[in-house]
Amino acid sequence: MYMKNSPHGKNSESFRPVIMGLNGMVASGHPLASEAGINVMRNGGNAVDAALAVASTLSVVEPMMSGLGGDGYIMVYWKDTDSIEIINGTGAAPFKADPKLFKDTGIPSKGILSVSTPGLIHAWFDAYEKYASLELSTSFSDSIRIAKEGFPVSHYLSNAIGEDSMLCSFEDSQKIFTRNGVPLNPGEILVQKNLSETLKTLASEGRGAFYNGSIGKALVEFISKHEGLITQDDFSACTSRTELPISTTYNGYTVYESPPNSSGHILLQELNILENFDINNLNPHSPELIHLMIEAKKLAFSDRENYMSDPDFIDIPIEGMLSKKYATYLASLIDPSKSNNIINKTNPWDFQNKPPKKQNNTRKGASEESENTTCFVIVDSHGNAVCQLQSLQSSWGSGMIAGDTGILLNNRMTYWHLDPDHINYLQPGRRVRHTMNTVMVFDEKTKELKWVLGTPGADTQVQSNFQVLVNMINYGYNVTEAVEAPRWKDILSPTESNYPHSFANEVIMENRFSEQIISQLEQKGHQIRILDEWDGIVGREMIIQSDPITHTLHGAADPRYDGYAIGW
Repeated sequence: MYMKNSPHGKNSESFRPVIMGLNGMVASGHPLASEAGINVMRNGGNAVDAALAVASTLSVVEPMMSGLGGDGYIMVYWKDTDSIEIINGTGAAPFKADPKLFKDTGIPSKGILSVSTPGLIHAWFDAYEKYASLELSTSFSDSIRIAKEGFPVSHYLSNAIGEDSMLCSFEDSQKIFTRNGVPLNPGEILVQKNLSETLKTLASEGRGAFYNGSIGKALVEFISKHEGLITQDDFSACTSRTELPISTTYNGYTVYESPPNSSGHILLQELNILENFDINNLNPHSPELIHLMIEAKKLAFSDRENYMSDPDFIDIPIEGMLSKKYATYLASLIDPSKSNNIINKTNPWDFQNKPPKKQNNTRKGASEESENTTCFVIVDSHGNAVCQLQSLQSSWGSGMIAGDTGILLNNRMTYWHLDPDHINYLQPGRRVRHTMNTVMVFDEKTKELKWVLGTPGADTQVQSNFQVLVNMINYGYNVTEAVEAPRWKDILSPTESNYPHSFANEVIMENRFSEQIISQLEQKGHQIRILDEWDGIVGREMIIQSDPITHTLHGAADPRYDGYAIGW
């Protein structure tokens, strides 16, 4: 039926074809970045070599989303060892970030006091040193060239520039992204020569240049000049870590996620809860299914609000939260006929074998925000795979280009809480909890890789990934149908990430949902706000599917912005 309404849809409408390849696939937020990854694989590089090419190029062509001044996660599946690991490149709050500094004004959303220690470069180099087969200069070659020579500004990027007043007014940023304060128009050439030189320095001198060398020195001097919090001590103390994934099973598949301080547990909990309901006879866009998924989401978010923080300092009941028995208990709390906007605290420790460790500093838990992260996924000809997210936090981060480095600094401080009784209370030197989550899915019986996927979008991420997986696993959507299907996002105060963490309770929905669906959700008690037909606030998914029978790769990049999938 959908073929009549869209050129490529079978189970649901789809306006783009499934991109297919035999030797490799990249789906990323910009065609030039996807092309950079394919170029590396064509020249003998593996999935991690390609990931470094894509990551560095996105820092150039998608600067509002991510960059060297941010943080991120890299999930790597290595076929030869049949292993999955996550490289966590999330930096800590500066040592000078005393909560008292923000007592009267709150945490600013822009400017130098919003900047947290950037950890992304550590993650890049951890991945490079363990997995890469090419010189870093080779993987960085496209990003270095594009930054130096420039590239045409897309309509999406031009609009994004115009939406950030700090970017358009701060001198070092203004001279790159505007013409005398006027945002670059679509088709104008964006040149970033300083960023090109910084990438060249990184390629030749390594991570030491960023954290203890010339780049780091320039960043610290810039931050000090503008009375920021980060010092050389923060850069010297910054580290990354390699972690094992967390996982659950769902309808014949094993779903792997990033562990805390990532919010990846939420997706796994959502799937565990939903598995308690018979949904296969429901329409994938039915109000009955959407209601169940929203209520499952609320319960999982409540656990994050009450139990999740920096696992280096707080004992987190992750085993209990992922328990199938606990999920059955949570499912019993859902009323299929009525929305619940007040979620009472539940206790996953009751479903965990190990009791919580005694801690003297354990904290106990409590405007809609839009995080601009980027996600890309890669599979190579050897069967290796990468899912990577990197972020400045919200669009354009702090809005401040750090002088001659060309590096745009993050505004990750806005994820902290200022209530001393909250588990995610701002603590100098600790890592804030993150919304970024990397996803890989394997066939439970054959153990073969099935999907690599992810999306930017702050607290949208675990909700959009939830919807995409259910559509593929339960309803047989292909990858383009899954990324193009209409989506929703539930907002429940005070469980959203961005400071000040309070806003109106509502479900926001793209207006491709029918009036009947919306009306029936309202009858169940949901407050609905309608978005445009293709609103990126509900996520911008990237998916690669691996077919173990034909050995083909199927790729899709979300059309809600400049995403593009390329295979070869």
